[in-house]
Amino acid sequence: MSFCRYQGPFDVIVHKLSDVIVEAEHDSQSQSLLANFQAYLMLNPQTIILDPLPAMTKLLDRFASYCIMNTLQNSMAEICICTPPYLEISTCDQSAIRETVDRKQLTYPLICKTRVAHGSRSHEMSLIFSADGLKDARPPCVLQSFVNHGAVLHKVFVVGEEHFIVERPSLKDFPPGPCDRKTIFFNSHEVSKPESCSHLTALDENTPRMPPPSRGIMAALVCRLRAELGMALFGVDVIVDSQTRTLTVIDINIFPGYEGAPQFFSSLLRHIESVLEKRWSPK
Repeated sequence: MSFCRYQGPFDVIVHKLSDVIVEAEHDSQSQSLLANFQAYLMLNPQTIILDPLPAMTKLLDRFASYCIMNTLQNSMAEICICTPPYLEISTCDQSAIRETVDRKQLTYPLICKTRVAHGSRSHEMSLIFSADGLKDARPPCVLQSFVNHGAVLHKVFVVGEEHFIVERPSLKDFPPGPCDRKTIFFNSHEVSKPESCSHLTALDENTPRMPPPSRGIMAALVCRLRAELGMALFGVDVIVDSQTRTLTVIDINIFPGYEGAPQFFSSLLRHIESVLEKRWSPK
């Protein structure tokens, strides 16, 4: 994809420049492409962008997106939506990491994720079961308390004012608290694919199945997130806490794959038509 200031004009641009934004930190070709795109936008401010680059850039940083989720938790306390405790790790100093984990009251096991929330490496994660296992964290990264959720992940795909909820397999439950188990390394994309079959997702047959989240609460969550993010095309990963039955938001994703979402393109076209009608309607 290449943009020139003399192209267009376009009414709407639907893009997935997240890879380019990440690569622009170290790749001159990506820097040039991003600069050309931004130059076009400056010359054509009437063009509608799905989604705005500043909003997308914020979500490329997992720590920043978790801060957004924490704000969301505080503003939606009345409908019992929460986010797991988390912290950013930017040092290899083991004593400093342990002290921060204790101070922030994170509980084991911990799930460790890359700080950059896009690209193939962003799916590489690990489960850390004790303070000794913190040596397996690879900064810069984010640690998040793991929440047992019955091995079921609810992926919410948002397209403008519409959203779809798709159930996926997820990590099985683990006993809470520290233990001497070795760190488990895994790829979240492989674990949570629709056809995934992994020992990491295999539940004990006595484990109760969590009820699906309330559609009304999910709709309220999506509405609040759309306003908070200023975006129309994103995904939210939601689980139901096995112990408290609380709806728990664990990730926000930029322009997800929409795999399993029915009639995605029809919904996208409806949203494009809607934003164009609003722009063209007399004020």
